[in-house]
Amino acid sequence: MVSLKLQKRLAASVLGCGRKRVWMDPTEITEISLANSRQNIRKLIKDGFIIRRPVKMHSRARVRKVHEAKKKGRHMGIGTRKGTHEARMPSKLLWICRIRVLRRLLRRYRASGKIDRHQYRVFYLKTKGNVYRSKRVLIEALNKMIADQSKASTKKVVVAEQASATKAVAEKKAEKPVEKKVEKKAEKPVEKKPAEKKPAEKKPVQKKAEKKPAEKKPAEKK
Repeated sequence: MVSLKLQKRLAASVLGCGRKRVWMDPTEITEISLANSRQNIRKLIKDGFIIRRPVKMHSRARVRKVHEAKKKGRHMGIGTRKGTHEARMPSKLLWICRIRVLRRLLRRYRASGKIDRHQYRVFYLKTKGNVYRSKRVLIEALNKMIADQSKASTKKVVVAEQASATKAVAEKKAEKPVEKKVEKKAEKPVEKKPAEKKPAEKKPVQKKAEKKPAEKKPAEKK
């Protein structure tokens, strides 16, 4: 049996693959064994005496099937798990994922103009303090705050309108009597005669009865 070690090495370097993938025609071994240069190997490859085998297929269909089952929770019992609960899914990683979602939502609301920078700061600190456990809860809180704010603003407008209306009514009432006074002055003044004063009747003064001096009785002699 002729050794084709040299020819395999040269063919592998020319074809750009491993020696295991080089196939040589067993019926043309004598001609292949005479080739001792790369040029001769290229000629044999062109003639079809030396071929590069195709890559063996390594199917991942079964692996995908197992992964899909694991997503549903299959094959993940206590006997399969390795490592503690914290090691498998750290609580810090869960916190990072959740806080990033909430902060992204707040930035979006601020950019759209739904909340101002002061409200953004309030909600930012609340999310940092673990007040909102999910995106849904935060959206509910934001919508409630926006609704309350709109109610307060409409209430202020209504109160301002009522105040302006009452002020206008009060001004109208104040203007009306002035106009009447002006109209009265425009009419001819009626001369009023001064009322004659009657002489006051003097009531007769009653004279007080004069007190007579008490008569002294003569003292009796003992």
